[in-house]
Amino acid sequence: MNGQYEVLNPWAEVDPPSLRGVSPRVGDLSNKTIGLFDSSKVASRGVLEAIREQLSEKVPTARFSWFTADYYYHGQPHYREQIHQQWREKFLEWLKGVDTVILAVGD
Repeated sequence: MNGQYEVLNPWAEVDPPSLRGVSPRVGDLSNKTIGLFDSSKVASRGVLEAIREQLSEKVPTARFSWFTADYYYHGQPHYREQIHQQWREKFLEWLKGVDTVILAVGD
């Protein structure tokens, strides 16, 4: 044995998938309701407020709807099924009233 090793790459040679969003983008924000999802992190509300101000200037007819994650969103135990279900229902109901959503983490 001469102390040399052959190193193999475990990754296959493949073509990367094309990038695409989770859902189609809203083309024109005029007269649309933009959901602002506040994750309840330290700066998320401020980040979203700055975005709202700038968008309001660019698109005066846009409306905004806030959703705050509250305490459940941050690591609460999943065994609290009733609380999880209430939070989920509240979130899904909010989603029905918006055309698009901006989320801020704001750490």
